[in-house]
Amino acid sequence: MAKIFIAFVVIAGAALYMLSKGGDISMGGEQHGVETHAPETPQAPAQK
Repeated sequence: MAKIFIAFVVIAGAALYMLSKGGDISMGGEQHGVETHAPETPQAPAQK
């Protein structure tokens, strides 16, 4: 039982370390706001 608990703690610590090194990762769940999407780039009108 103790081995399982120690293994869980080690794996959880490694996972949190890798997530923290991964950049901008939000652990806040689903986000539906406009600020969660990349800004749109203006598109030039098609020329005929």
